[in-house]
Amino acid sequence: MPTQAQKAETMKALHEGGETFLIPGPWDIASARVFEALGFKALATTSGGLAYALGKLDGQVTLEEKAAHCRALSEATSIPITADLENGYAHDADGVAETIRHIAGTGVVGGSIEDWNGEDIYDFNHAVERIEAAVEAARSLDFPFAVIGRCENLLRKKNDMDDTIRRLKAYEAAGVDVLFAPGLRTAEEVRTVVDEISKPLSVVAMNPDLTLAALAEAGARRVSVGGGMAVAAYGTLVDGAREMKEDGTFTWMKGITAENAIEPLLKKG
Repeated sequence: MPTQAQKAETMKALHEGGETFLIPGPWDIASARVFEALGFKALATTSGGLAYALGKLDGQVTLEEKAAHCRALSEATSIPITADLENGYAHDADGVAETIRHIAGTGVVGGSIEDWNGEDIYDFNHAVERIEAAVEAARSLDFPFAVIGRCENLLRKKNDMDDTIRRLKAYEAAGVDVLFAPGLRTAEEVRTVVDEISKPLSVVAMNPDLTLAALAEAGARRVSVGGGMAVAAYGTLVDGAREMKEDGTFTWMKGITAENAIEPLLKKG
């Protein structure tokens, strides 16, 4: 099993390399091991996926629950993991710094800090101070913990591209390793952001008609799906359960067995 420092160097190389890479979001140990067995090079935890697995809504997971999740996934896999740290589980800059130090102790090698406080976007200056604190905490570690500066404008229906770029450039100046603007839906929007920054851009694939090749051509460095695969898995569960309850039939079972669905991948992982 690679050390945390070795995983961190692998993640750093992925971010700094020229090739766009996919980084799926596991919500439990099984999904993490499946992604690794399928050949993905890195993972990114999903706040929504973890919340659903715990029977909660997105945004309701505690820092200790997130830390336990990060530790479990890190110990179960040999590829690097960055964590969705939401707003850093704190409004103040010192609290964000403490979250970075705490999560770094779980085995993950990076984390995203967003500028959404649960109700609104943080004031610009305060948002930058929080990112600066995260970067300072990360640089105090003995391995390259990747800080991902995340602007929530577009995801929160604040369709202000100018402010989004302004914030991303400020987070870049604060020293983050990766920039993240979930809510970019077209290759043109991705290209617009990439043209204004120099650090790697992470995007969420939100448009099913947009391919990895198109996102790569637009300049995205890493592409995630957030909690999308967790939602798809739970959607299958709900559909099958409704069929049993409402129709008394079991057609959802067709073609699905543990032997062909998951066991070979868990053995491989």
